[in-house]
Amino acid sequence: MSLDEVIRSALDSSGLEYQHKGEGSFFVTLPGHKKLQTNCWLVVAEHALVVEAFVCRKPDEAHEDVYRFLLRRNARLYGVHYMIDSNGDIFLVGRIGLHAVTADELDKILGQVLEAADGDFNSLLELGFATAIRREWDWRTSRGESLANLRPFQALVERGD
Repeated sequence: MSLDEVIRSALDSSGLEYQHKGEGSFFVTLPGHKKLQTNCWLVVAEHALVVEAFVCRKPDEAHEDVYRFLLRRNARLYGVHYMIDSNGDIFLVGRIGLHAVTADELDKILGQVLEAADGDFNSLLELGFATAIRREWDWRTSRGESLANLRPFQALVERGD
């Protein structure tokens, strides 16, 4: 079975949405709760399967706190790690040796990507976008707009720190 077939079979059996973008290249959509979806690339390189997922854009503030959070979180991640690109945007990246690419390993890696991106999303927003969240809360409140998707940040707004 070719590597493309292994990847396609693993994605199909997991029920994940994906697009095959040519030999050795897959664009996978991982469904979440806090972060509604995480887009993830799986790309076969010369010696490894590269995994890359966008988590959030460059923080507006508290950069040191955000980066400290990411570095500490890296110690608990399996197969991937947080990194920032040249713009300061936050990604999860990893590499799996081509000989180790199996359906089980892909399931573990994609599960870790989803757990980290979805599980850490609100914490990253609270740390790096607190001012914007408060401003959005105030704007919506003043106009009677829905606060439904901001409810996870109510304690942040009430603290006002």
